Amino acid sequence: MTIGATFADPALGAQATFRTLLDALAHPGRPYRLDDVAPRATPPLHAPLYAAALALLDFESPVWLDPALAGRATEDLRFHTGAPAVAEPDRAAFGLVVDATAMPPLTAFAQGTAAFPDRSTTVLVQVDGFDPAGPWRLSGPGLAAPQTLGVNGLPSGFVDQWATNHSTFPLGVDAFCFTADAVVGLPRTTRIEG
Repeated sequence: MTIGATFADPALGAQATFRTLLDALAHPGRPYRLDDVAPRATPPLHAPLYAAALALLDFESPVWLDPALAGRATEDLRFHTGAPAVAEPDRAAFGLVVDATAMPPLTAFAQGTAAFPDRSTTVLVQVDGFDPAGPWRLSGPGLAAPQTLGVNGLPSGFVDQWATNHSTFPLGVDAFCFTADAVVGLPRTTRIEG
């Protein structure tokens, strides 16, 4: 079996990707390009989501994998990250979703605890596209003023799920949405209306 690609320079590629992901969380709703450092990904993964997985996952980070990731894409992730796969989303430090319309509800993922809110799942979701003039209105930390955004390809009830997620702060999940070339961060502190 042929193993898929990783970063041309693993240390620098992972650092650049991680820095971009931090920027995306610090500035919710702002798309950040990731295609310049992302390695070629095995379908159905897009390169930015694959790069994020390579930068974030390791042998100590249990991951829930979308059933649509079966096959070579899963083997590439296991080989390059060593992350153990878990069957239940609420046992995962990270959740990788490539079919957002069939993703589990956000409440199915680990929410953290009062003593350890950081023990929640970070959900990485592949989506169809971003619309800066979309129907969402984002507000909260990292946003000097409310910002508009649309994310194409999420389940129809996502905004309601996010409202519940936001209301349980400091518990709840953080999320990243990935297109074929960019990422948007959605920390649990961000309010979404729309």
